[in-house]
Amino acid sequence: MRLLRQIVLFLLVGFSLNAQRTPQRPKIYGIALVRLRVSGIEASRNFYQHTLGLYPLTQGCFDPVGIATCYHLSVTQQVETVPGALSTNAVESLGFQVSDAEQMRNYLLAKGLKCGPVTDSNSGDKFFEVSDPEGHRILFISFGGKVASLLGYPGDSRLIHAGFVVNDRGAEDHFYKDILGFRSYWHGGMKDDKDDWVAMQVPDGTDWLEYMLNISPNPSKHTLGVMYHISLGVPDIHAAQQQLIKNGWKPSEEPKIGRDGKWQLNLYDPDDTRVEFMEFTPKEKPCCSEFTGPHPGPHQ
Repeated sequence: MRLLRQIVLFLLVGFSLNAQRTPQRPKIYGIALVRLRVSGIEASRNFYQHTLGLYPLTQGCFDPVGIATCYHLSVTQQVETVPGALSTNAVESLGFQVSDAEQMRNYLLAKGLKCGPVTDSNSGDKFFEVSDPEGHRILFISFGGKVASLLGYPGDSRLIHAGFVVNDRGAEDHFYKDILGFRSYWHGGMKDDKDDWVAMQVPDGTDWLEYMLNISPNPSKHTLGVMYHISLGVPDIHAAQQQLIKNGWKPSEEPKIGRDGKWQLNLYDPDDTRVEFMEFTPKEKPCCSEFTGPHPGPHQ
């Protein structure tokens, strides 16, 4: 009996020490960055700066090569554009704000993932990158030097989600759900019994990543532009529409209520990449599934 107690005590101590050595996952607050490929810098600048009204800055970019044009929505969110081919994917990188970039890197290394080094941005923030199971470049960013008040469009808008094509949902779930702690926010599709979109919400905020499922192996350029997209949240879709028209946008679509019950309006940049405006909360009951997490709002 005494020997059995010693064995149990040894196992418990070993388990406790191992738990202490395992890094804890830091908080993941939301989307900090979406970097988009564009074929023409001037044409894209006219769209993102003048049509959308985003404010360009020369500092605060997370592009180590120094070729990005940065558009800030707030002190913790920005869109970057970089020149490049759009043959498969307009979303070059997707960045998430975390409480501690170095701690997140240690956590992912302990999970067996390959990570790039932690880098300081030109404004004093820290970030590093990793690839998800399907090769999407993911950045984790902790802010330390960015203090300026930055402008976005409209006054109460913010980046609430970004979407990209997912072919292996199980593999992506293992990365985003099992390792990073993302949770389901809503899922649905063109038909009630089939998921074409899965919204995976960050564990410590309201922003989400949208899996775009069931895409043809040989999609058209327009289809790719629809799938690889960003979404700006607004309190009033019709007010946003009127502001866009004042900014010079020529309407190609009208606002509509999506399958998730939220008002939305789609625009397309010069490369056919979709920029979706979406109201923060649903106006109708969603199809397919109920929302299972908190809704975003302005200035969160």
